[in-house]
Amino acid sequence: MESLGYKCPNCCADLKFNAAKQLFTCEYCSSSFSEQEMKEIAAKQEQYSDHRPEEEMKAEEEFTEQTSVYSCDSCGASIMADDNTAATFCYYCHNPVILKGRVSGDFKPSYVLPFQIDRNAAIGHFTNWCKKHWFLPKDFLSAAQQEKITGLYVPFWVTDVNINGEMDALGKKIRSWTSGSYRYTETSEFAVARKAKIVLRGLPADGASHIDDELMEAVEPFDYRQVRPFAMQYLSGFFAEKYDMDMAAMFPRIQKRAVQASDTLLRNSMKNYTTVSVTRSDIRVMGTKWEYMLLPVWFMTYKYNGKIYEFALNGQSAKFVGTPPLSKPRVALFSALVGLGIAALTVLGGAFI
Repeated sequence: MESLGYKCPNCCADLKFNAAKQLFTCEYCSSSFSEQEMKEIAAKQEQYSDHRPEEEMKAEEEFTEQTSVYSCDSCGASIMADDNTAATFCYYCHNPVILKGRVSGDFKPSYVLPFQIDRNAAIGHFTNWCKKHWFLPKDFLSAAQQEKITGLYVPFWVTDVNINGEMDALGKKIRSWTSGSYRYTETSEFAVARKAKIVLRGLPADGASHIDDELMEAVEPFDYRQVRPFAMQYLSGFFAEKYDMDMAAMFPRIQKRAVQASDTLLRNSMKNYTTVSVTRSDIRVMGTKWEYMLLPVWFMTYKYNGKIYEFALNGQSAKFVGTPPLSKPRVALFSALVGLGIAALTVLGGAFI
């Protein structure tokens, strides 16, 4: 017997048949579809595949022919580069990488946000950041370390999310005044309700599993008004990570960020009350629209005492993020100098008594 497997058209997760509803439902985004609807969607997708625009097919072929993929046997990173790149190192762990061949046209992005910050400017921002941190290891700003600063197009799933949000709360307005020798306080309570349809546009999540998610969220935001349709020439002189997490794998992160943003939006609409206590919150993702983009990040890693420290510079806005390593010898030296200074002041102070 032939079995049918369906993917959710909203988030690409697997659909399961709900016997009670007699519908195919998605446990991730709560969408529901009849079997007839799913067959119609599948038919449209098949029809599109059979009649794809020639320009789109040509672009995918060009991407496959002109893009090489390098694999790092140490950390597992898969790095895409154009044909002009003969050999390189892994931007993440600094080990040499090996050319593995071509990358499938399935990994061709729809859009790319070109770098606005060149290498010299990136090194300048990095240097200025270092000047504000006194206890960095001695070789942190060395020429060899600066050579490891890499311009990387990070694979991002950028999503428009439709939300249905409902929230009930107890709002209190408190006012106080003084009359004569008495202080009065009046508390008024209100039943507050919010119901909204929310559209969040351009919610990003990086699709490379070994790149730190918090680091990539910290380097946001990106201005999508400057994105361009993907073309191979944008890869020239840069690297690009190949995603290893598809839309279904990314949906829980997107859902979490969308719900948090919607929750904040609904709570902020109640700011005219002195205090607000939420009694019910029901925020659901009703639909998503995905785009696969390459977004620009200057990336640097530094290995110190067996730990890898990651740093990122937004290649568009120059926002710099990362946690600096502390050189224990430098901290100890500084503490000793401070101690000597205090001791000297104590001796001098005693001499004048």
